[in-house]
Parts: sequence; structure tokens; C-alpha cells
Amino acid sequence: MSSGVCRRLLRAAGSSPAGRSRVPSSSSSDGPLRAGPTSEPRRRLSESGGRVNVFDREMKKRQKNWSASLQDGHKYEYLRDEVGSRVADRVYDIARTFPLALDIGSGKSHIAEHLSKVPSAHVLIGPQGLHWTNDLPGALKQIHQALKPDGVFIGAMVGGDTLYELRCSLQLAESEREGGFSPHVSPYTAVTDLGHLLGRAGFSMLTVDIDDVQVHYPGIFEVMTDLQGMGESNCSWNRRSLLHRDSMLAAAAIYKEMYGNEDGSVPATFEILYMIGWKPHESQAKPVKRGSANVSFKDLSKISQPTVNLSQ
Repeated sequence: MSSGVCRRLLRAAGSSPAGRSRVPSSSSSDGPLRAGPTSEPRRRLSESGGRVNVFDREMKKRQKNWSASLQDGHKYEYLRDEVGSRVADRVYDIARTFPLALDIGSGKSHIAEHLSKVPSAHVLIGPQGLHWTNDLPGALKQIHQALKPDGVFIGAMVGGDTLYELRCSLQLAESEREGGFSPHVSPYTAVTDLGHLLGRAGFSMLTVDIDDVQVHYPGIFEVMTDLQGMGESNCSWNRRSLLHRDSMLAAAAIYKEMYGNEDGSVPATFEILYMIGWKPHESQAKPVKRGSANVSFKDLSKISQPTVNLSQ
């Protein structure tokens, strides 16, 4: 595949694609696809000190450093910019102001650039970082501890169905060509677990919602190239460092056959989980005591229907 211009289109589920196009960028796959940092020997998943050690944090640090060193690294920021704008929208949804705001892990001001005033939140965490955390419950507890009472945490992270097209295509291709498959896409947190984790960390009045953001690429090689440019390549301990050429070509064909669009492009879906949690305070609304209700659900059927005056 020769060098060409890649037009990437971001589309949220249920929204119009208008206005979501990103600056075209060129990509080349004349040579073999290689990761920037070198790989370390694999380790099996293990537990240390009560937490699961899923990700090689040193490898992730090298991937991020390699990504930051790219002269054209700005062209890989489109997804973080998009998610940052949606986090900012949720900031404006809170009709309160706070004297202090802290922006954690949002990279190159992906959230702040969408805010025209001091954010109405105590802690913001951008769409980077949390999904690569080995001790996610511990990280959420530390964020909770950093908040003052009645402070709010607004965050975003990628969810469990992210890149399911890439995951399935690679698994099917490896199973066909090699008789088995290895994980090539990192595991992510399921939305069903996120509310529980926030509650365990001590947050109250929780809100969790999902956006599916689709980015359209010419093919699987451009998907993987952009993931490397973002510094979002797999860094789990049980990853494989190399993919056989036959398996890659088979995966590219499967990707287009199963998920391809009529114009020849292929989608890559990023499931973004948004979360809002408050640190408890005595001024916050609280549920009434059990048994204090004075109306029974069984009496709802006795409520008379409103009459309609047909003469009007």
C-alpha cells in the first residue's frame, strides 16, 4: 500500500457526522509495521499486594515517550480532542462554581481548551491514563481523598467494547492461520463495573454514561499506525511482540469483509465511559429512611384520570 491521504471521520452513536471530520494526514505502510519501543519478555498475570498486575507500566511509559517524540504527533490527537470536548460539556452541565479546579492526566489541555471559564469542578481527569492503571480502585480512592467535601470528580476512560472490530479480526485470522490466538488488544473496564468501583471509592450521587465514537480508516494497518502514534498500543504482560505476515494480511481481509463500509473504509469503535461522582457532604440530598413513605404503589391505580374538555 503506497502512501496516501487518510481521511478520518469521528461519528458518535446517534449524532450527525457533520463537523466531525479531522485534518487529513498521510500514512505509509511500505515497510513492516513495527512498534516504536522494543518489547520486553512476557510475564504471566499475577497479583502483588492485593492488586492485579495486568499492564507493563514501564512499556507504557516508553510507548508514551516515543509517541511524544514524534514531530507530527499532533495529527494523532483527534480522539483525545473529541473526548476532551465531551468532558467539557459535562462540566458545563453542573450549575455550580468552585474556587479550585485540578486537571489530571488530560495531556495537552484537551479539556481546558474547550472551557471558556474556570471549570465548575474540583477535579477533572482526562481521557488518558485510567484504562492503563493496574490498581484502578486505588486510583479512584486517591482521587476521592484529594477532593474536599462536596467536591465533584468528572472523568472519562475507554470501556470494554473498545476496538472490538480489531480484536475480532485478529483473533479470527490467527485462529485460521496459526491454530490459536493471543491477545493483541488490551483488556478494558466494563461499564457494569464502573459504578461499583466508584461506590467502593466513596463517591456518592453517581452518574455513568457511554459514548460510542467511531473513527473511519482506509484499513487495519492505518488503525494500528494511529494507535501507535497515540501511544495506545497494547502493553499487557501477556501480549505478543510480533504478528506473522500471513495473519496480518488475513486480519486485514477479515476486517474489511466483516466491518467494511461501502466506500472501502473500515470503522474502529472507541467506547468512552464518562463518570461523575461527588464526595459526600451533609448539605447533599440524601435518601429518606426506609418505611417513611406515606403513599403506596398499589394505590397508583386509584388515581383518577384527568378529564379532557372536547368543546375547547
